[in-house]
Amino acid sequence: MSVRLAIIGAGIMGADHARIFAERLPGVDLRVICDADEARARKIADGFGVKDVMKDAAAAIARSDIDAVVVASPDFTHSPLSLACIAAGKPVLCEKPLSQSSQECLGVMAAEQAAGRKLVQLGFMRRFDQSYVEMKAALDNGSLGRALMMHNFHRNVETPGADFTGAMAITNSAPHEFDVVRHVLGTEYAAISAFQPKRSDARVAPVMMVIETVDGQLVNIEINNNATYGYDVRGELVGQKASISFSGLAYSMTDAALSHKTAYAADWRDRYAEAYWRQNKAFLHFVQTGAFSATASTCWDGYAASLVAEAGVRALHSGQKAKVDMINKPQFYCAK
Repeated sequence: MSVRLAIIGAGIMGADHARIFAERLPGVDLRVICDADEARARKIADGFGVKDVMKDAAAAIARSDIDAVVVASPDFTHSPLSLACIAAGKPVLCEKPLSQSSQECLGVMAAEQAAGRKLVQLGFMRRFDQSYVEMKAALDNGSLGRALMMHNFHRNVETPGADFTGAMAITNSAPHEFDVVRHVLGTEYAAISAFQPKRSDARVAPVMMVIETVDGQLVNIEINNNATYGYDVRGELVGQKASISFSGLAYSMTDAALSHKTAYAADWRDRYAEAYWRQNKAFLHFVQTGAFSATASTCWDGYAASLVAEAGVRALHSGQKAKVDMINKPQFYCAK
């Protein structure tokens, strides 16, 4: 039987999810596109042969002919819409963040635990990216020895809006790193420091973070939202015996006019196209079988990302290292 799916949010991510489910994943019946802007929803629906459009997200979730939901609406809607899906007993693939408030994340976790089964898969798609898959495998199989340090940087062409700040680089851009680093290292965070260079002429200077894990590793994360030259994400994991880093992902290089050139992507979508497909495939399998992917992010991971982001903002504003005080992990979210 086909999984009858509703997509909430008709922006960039909603459109991308619609394309993946409609064109690349057999076994999906895309039933409804929901957005506050009905015309925008209709444009996506028409593009993928979807009959129904709606403006009311709660009503879309409650429909008896909907088996599962994708939430790709604005960040502030993620927590309440995830709660609505839990109340309806419907699996949901929710774009990150679960919430920028760790307290709100705890509320979603409590509701999910009360429901008695996992229903929320978070859209931290980098866990499915081949670069991180191979990095984690190299650590897990022992070829690197014990992990000592992890270096990460995440650069965008320009900030997404005039109101963007250094704190938002931590809460909006860095959560992908916060999550995938925890996933690769298999650890939690103990403390975070955050800095911005004073000499930058950019409207939002880069943010550099240093994180200490509970296992004694050091992690540095650079977020540069005004790199100008292109979208660029890199990483290196340093172990006691070896290190592993990402290879360039360009499909071609040009030699001309005494130069050797490689193009950069304008944003994240080309870079992580395969990861999104793998993530959505895992969600579809979860809906069909009830087996939650061992790779995918849970509400616990959403809480962890939100909590370290909150600590990072405190560290940036105070100039002092901030502790990351997590609750004990509920058994409900421990691997079985």
